[in-house]
Amino acid sequence: MSIARVLSIAGSASQGSAGIQADLKTFQEFDVYGMSAITAIVANNSTTDQGIFTQPLASVEAQVYASLEHVGVDALKTGMLFTEEIITRTAELIKESGVENVVVDPVMIGKMGSQLLKDEAIETLVKELLPVAKIVTPNLHEAARMLECPVPETPEDMKVLARDLHSLGPEYVLIKGGALKDYPAVDMLYDGKGITELESERVDTVHTSGAGCTYSAAITAELAKGKSVEEAVRRAKSFVTSAIRHALSFDRGIGSTYHAAHRKKA
Repeated sequence: MSIARVLSIAGSASQGSAGIQADLKTFQEFDVYGMSAITAIVANNSTTDQGIFTQPLASVEAQVYASLEHVGVDALKTGMLFTEEIITRTAELIKESGVENVVVDPVMIGKMGSQLLKDEAIETLVKELLPVAKIVTPNLHEAARMLECPVPETPEDMKVLARDLHSLGPEYVLIKGGALKDYPAVDMLYDGKGITELESERVDTVHTSGAGCTYSAAITAELAKGKSVEEAVRRAKSFVTSAIRHALSFDRGIGSTYHAAHRKKA
């Protein structure tokens, strides 16, 4: 049996809604073989003093090499990398691997407010990871931080940022406009020549934990199966919109996107 193989290099979210957990759930729904290299364990809670546990570089390396050696990788994504050292080594590992379908999700702040990328590591991410990306998938705040500019307030602002981010090295830029006020949920995909607008309904819910991870994981899965970037993004957007529409609430703050929602009737 032949199946597309995907790897996520990202943080583990112990509550299950985001990070590696969201990625593996998404990979399963897209019928690809999912693997993981955990960069940090995120387990913020009100009982213990510490909630983020960065993994040693040797651990990250071993996980990536194990996936490459024992299975092989058709596409990979990066999520929470947290430190300059992990970003630098991840970029090196990507170059060594020869994998061309690389999705960079520049995870910076979690839905619960956790800082998932150190401030001093943002410049390293821009300089070392964006140039190896097939596509980078920032939200409005992440795009603004990488470019050190104001957060976009209109779709036209998003288009400007997409072009500016493209100049930093990625082949494609996808800026997600879910947080754009007074507009539909519109995303901007830029390929260096033209911009494609992808619009969907705006779902009125706070339960969106894991939405960004899920979106980028879905793109990765579709690229691994040989889809074009635009087709992968369109399918991923449809998937994550459904996952948000049927989001799970556990009556404990922000709930999770629901990865099996696409099986339900709209």
